Amino acid sequence: MGTILIVDDDPQLRLSFSKLLAAEGHQVATAADGDAAIELVRRQPPDLVIMDIRMPGKSGLEAFQAIHALQPKLPVIIMTAFGTTETAIEATKLGAYDYILKPFEIPDILATITQALEAGRIMRATVEVNRDPGTVKGDAIIGRSRPMQEVYKAIGRVAPTDATVLLRGESGTGKELVARAIYQHSLRANKPFLVINCVAIPETLLESELFGFEKGAFTGALTRRVGKIEQAHGGTVFLDEIGDMPFSIQAKILRLLQEKSIERLGGRDPIPVDVRIIAATNRDLEAALAEGRFREDLYYRLKVVTIWLPPLRERLDDIPALAEYFLARFALEMGLNNPGMTPEAKEVLRQYQWPGNVRELANTIQKALIFSRGYLIRPEEVSQILTSVTRAASDKDILACLHQWVREELLRSPEANAFEVFMDRFASILVSEALALTSGNRTRAAKLLGLSRPTLQAKIDKYRLRLETSIKAEEE
Repeated sequence: MGTILIVDDDPQLRLSFSKLLAAEGHQVATAADGDAAIELVRRQPPDLVIMDIRMPGKSGLEAFQAIHALQPKLPVIIMTAFGTTETAIEATKLGAYDYILKPFEIPDILATITQALEAGRIMRATVEVNRDPGTVKGDAIIGRSRPMQEVYKAIGRVAPTDATVLLRGESGTGKELVARAIYQHSLRANKPFLVINCVAIPETLLESELFGFEKGAFTGALTRRVGKIEQAHGGTVFLDEIGDMPFSIQAKILRLLQEKSIERLGGRDPIPVDVRIIAATNRDLEAALAEGRFREDLYYRLKVVTIWLPPLRERLDDIPALAEYFLARFALEMGLNNPGMTPEAKEVLRQYQWPGNVRELANTIQKALIFSRGYLIRPEEVSQILTSVTRAASDKDILACLHQWVREELLRSPEANAFEVFMDRFASILVSEALALTSGNRTRAAKLLGLSRPTLQAKIDKYRLRLETSIKAEEE
């Protein structure tokens, strides 16, 4: 939730917006013109500004430029009608977070507001590096182990440059925090910082989200749209999970890195863009290269500077400091007293292998804090949490392996009838295992699977399981 300033000369629109956003839990301030908005931002900056482009007196574009000069990290969403779209695009190029067209759909505007608030929070929130865990109030990279010292050195060396950075490491090792630390210590620290998760956006939308599109580029493209790369002009773009980026879009990222330009979807003219790229992945890019799933030329363009983030199991000595940091942080966030943790409890944490790395440790500390009821956290409580996590993780790991296998098979040899092929594979395994569990008793196997015996027999014949499985003939 955040404080949102609505700037529009239409009192009915301001009232409607105020009711809508208040119902979502936001605090709302309003202004009827650009001068009033500038004064409000000067006195008490909000978390987000939503402003009409056409207003009496100072125009929305002029007001935006004044607000942007006062608070360069304050996200501003421009409202515009079709006739003023070009002005809104100009505002976006100057640093506005995004623009929305009137009339707009409520779900769409709420989604844009949520994204803008998060983008503003990330840009404003500092990431402390290598500080005393007891003195840190917000996000921090904690640890004094030798592997982490190498990470700090790398951040210090690369941050003041414009070099492309590739962050590598397992999931949960803190790649986004390192990307933010690089941004905040860079010469672009007062420019936009946009996070784009390459797997969170459907492939069909990722290209238009990144590069924008021209009017008429596809059905529903009623006006030109600026993409995230162009919105971040002058700033930094963090491409998370780039190892999962579709092959077709990798070529456009390569062009951005080589020529400092992009093309909108449906466009023909190159658009110069000045952005720094920080990318991250937990994938084995070398294996992806060998399998043809990742471009070799893009791989070498990305790895100008590579920073490897160590898994938590390789820096176990950092765990006590991390535990103290997370305890203090979560206690503050949840309004609880920090009960502390016994040395024995910290030792239990040190003995665990942490497949989910720092993210898993944070979740464990949060659970321990909630269930401690204000009492000192003891080793038995930590052990109980880790035992339950291990049991749940086992099932999760199996599913993750299955997902990965399916994805690799689809990429390796796509077939026109892939769905039927995979369903037959899984059905064959299911029937085979049911027969194995029932020692080949078809009546019991059919019951176990919830099938009729003739249906089971049909599947046995279809998958030729008689050749691989000893099937008993039951007595009728």
